[in-house]
Amino acid sequence: MPRATSSVARHAKKKKLMKRARGMVQGRSKIHRTAIEVVRRADAFAWRDRRAKKRDYRALWITRVSAACRARGVAYSRFMAGLIKSGITLNRKMLAEVAIHDPAAFDALVETSKK
Repeated sequence: MPRATSSVARHAKKKKLMKRARGMVQGRSKIHRTAIEVVRRADAFAWRDRRAKKRDYRALWITRVSAACRARGVAYSRFMAGLIKSGITLNRKMLAEVAIHDPAAFDALVETSKK
């Protein structure tokens, strides 16, 4: 029986890797060993930053809601505590959208949380 080589599979694997390394500078997109390292590192950063993105957005929404609350003379923490006590369960993303796009509705929410 003839010796089987993995040349087709290996070439396909290498081609796939080099395609992912496109756009990198100098040898990072040309040299196989370097491309492996770069792509592995990029994957690690991508994995980390998919989780960090969620934290960043939540911080942005809190900042927006806080700014809208301060403009209406109430602290963010008191506003959120008032909403929870009054049984309003809007998440921070929706509160930020309401604060930007519908100020009248946000005013009503502030008044509700003050009671």
